[in-house]
Amino acid sequence: MTEFIRKRAANAKNDILSGLTVALALVPEAVAFAFVAGVDPLVGLYAAFMIGLITSVFGGRPGMISGATGALAVVMVALVAKGNAMGAPGEELGLYYLFATVILMGIIQMLAGALKLGKFVRLIPHPVMMGFVNGLAIVIFISQLGMFMKPEEGEMVWMQGTELFTMLGLVALTMGIMFGLPKITKKLPEALIAILVVSAIVIFGGLEVDTVGSFIRDGGGEGLKGGLPEFQIDIFSKVPLTWATIKFIGPYALILAAIGLIESLMTLNLIDDLTETRGNSNRECMAQGGANIITGLFGGMGGCAMIGQSIINIKGGGRGRLSGIVAAVMLLVFILFASPFIEQVPIAALVGVMFMVVIGTFAWSSFRIMNKIPISDVIVLILVSSLTVIFDLAIAVIAGVIVSALVFAWENAKRIRARKLMRDDGTKVYEIWGPLFFGSISAFNGKFDVKNDPESIEIDFIESRVSDHSAIEAIFNLVEKYQAVGKSVKLKHLSEDCKVLLQKSSPKFNSLIIEDIDDPRYYLAEDPEAFEKGIG
Repeated sequence: MTEFIRKRAANAKNDILSGLTVALALVPEAVAFAFVAGVDPLVGLYAAFMIGLITSVFGGRPGMISGATGALAVVMVALVAKGNAMGAPGEELGLYYLFATVILMGIIQMLAGALKLGKFVRLIPHPVMMGFVNGLAIVIFISQLGMFMKPEEGEMVWMQGTELFTMLGLVALTMGIMFGLPKITKKLPEALIAILVVSAIVIFGGLEVDTVGSFIRDGGGEGLKGGLPEFQIDIFSKVPLTWATIKFIGPYALILAAIGLIESLMTLNLIDDLTETRGNSNRECMAQGGANIITGLFGGMGGCAMIGQSIINIKGGGRGRLSGIVAAVMLLVFILFASPFIEQVPIAALVGVMFMVVIGTFAWSSFRIMNKIPISDVIVLILVSSLTVIFDLAIAVIAGVIVSALVFAWENAKRIRARKLMRDDGTKVYEIWGPLFFGSISAFNGKFDVKNDPESIEIDFIESRVSDHSAIEAIFNLVEKYQAVGKSVKLKHLSEDCKVLLQKSSPKFNSLIIEDIDDPRYYLAEDPEAFEKGIG
């Protein structure tokens, strides 16, 4: 009992410290994504708090962190802009359309969970997963490069001179602490210690560098400080519940729901691999949907799982729900009470943490296995990585799955075989091997010689699986060809569902399908050598 309590206490300590680190890393991310979407920074911060808290409590993957994300923010840009154009200047109607869209997005996600669609994430091939993490690592890296720019005469320019070298030095120091501290002791959270050390150097050294506060103000915000999220009653008066509204926000909600679920479920799979445990994908769908509904009602921009912050949490020892709860609650504490202190944290420290996340996220093993895996898998891996960077995660994953499915279908289409033998009564037997489906019917048809075959034909599907309607149609047409030239055909070892479908298509199949079979391999015993004849 004492051992159990001690382990729980140790886990609680890791969860709390890791959650605090995540909360610090969430601030600039949430603010940056709010700017991308064209809304106030507090809209992003509220989303990070509410989504992070709800999914940590009710989600299907303890230790996974959710909040406002860039993948969703880029879709929201057009929505907010078009919504603003529909209202009077200064009315900010786009913001209320955003809230309504996030609510509908959450409803769609909850429906996906209720229908248990989360299980389909298991169909995502490993090369797609590797491409996903590699592409996302590149996206995170590119997003951090923007921190090396500053506003000048109304446009963003790269830092230069002393300012740039100071920034690079602080980033390198942060990364060095995170790399070296675990080699000395694993009892301290390296990311949190690195942030505190670099922040102390900047504050007490009086260094002129970008901080969280200056980052918010440069983006047009007034600061980190705010109140509790408020129920947005104006949604129901400013966004009319009409068919025109549904047509406007519906496509955005569907895209956001798809991106959010794909990113969340793939992050869940990644955390499963890192922790060697298994999350519940359908429960996560329900939690993500519920969180987005609440977020929309209380003035947040919506969100999903965040791979960067999730990796920070897992690497920092956060394994339980407590880590996500602490991160969300501390973020709210920052907003309510600690904004003056958090605004002094240098951006360089947070950039350094995210660069270490990039290094930890990227699947470096993909370079090592490039010449050891099929070329089709290499193409899928590179394709998904590239599309993640160029477009977004949803397009990349869908494209990767489609290409993988087509490759799988093509490879299986080549595996159809027909072993031919003659029985003593003059019947020619075609024993079919391999899957019969839309991709293999052309090769299947090529195995038969309708013109030169004897009067009696038997087609045995003992080692074949009839998979789809195309295959059934191919069997039907083949029988029609034999009967058209006056030859009889018998079908053996068809699956029950295939029998039903064939019998429904034409009553004549009732007499063609052999039902009473004593020994499925009876002819092998009669003539073992015949089995080896002619593989077509």
